[in-house]
Amino acid sequence: MKCPYCSHQEDKVVDSRPTDDGATVRRRRECARCQKRFTTYEKVEILPLVVIKKDNSREYFNREKLLRGIVRACEKRPVPADKMHSLIDEIETQLSNELEREVTSRSIGELLMSKLKRLDQVAYVRFASVYREFSDVETFLDEIRKIRTEADSGN
Repeated sequence: MKCPYCSHQEDKVVDSRPTDDGATVRRRRECARCQKRFTTYEKVEILPLVVIKKDNSREYFNREKLLRGIVRACEKRPVPADKMHSLIDEIETQLSNELEREVTSRSIGELLMSKLKRLDQVAYVRFASVYREFSDVETFLDEIRKIRTEADSGN
């Protein structure tokens, strides 16, 4: 940290505490050369997650958009709203923990489908039918057969 008074590069932290909102850390520093004190504020830099869509356009990750898809899939199903929000939190956390700042909409869709499958199989099939663009009843039945086979094998 460069001293604002003498531009010296070395200092020591005299006091450190979180601000009232808890999102920032306030540090009192003392310059090693001129002994003057100054305050700095430190906060975590949150880099936005960018979604690469099918047509290669890009947009920022939108929780609300994901929630709309989940709500639609879970309509008239016994899935509480807090579970839907938890699902989004899990997905966002998993994506944020990866090193990439760009993610394809396909990988988000696949991630959501795997979580929906464990949460509610009907919601999963509804979401999959739109997401994978099922073209006929046979495709729908194939997906249901896969779920039944997985359930019978204990997966």
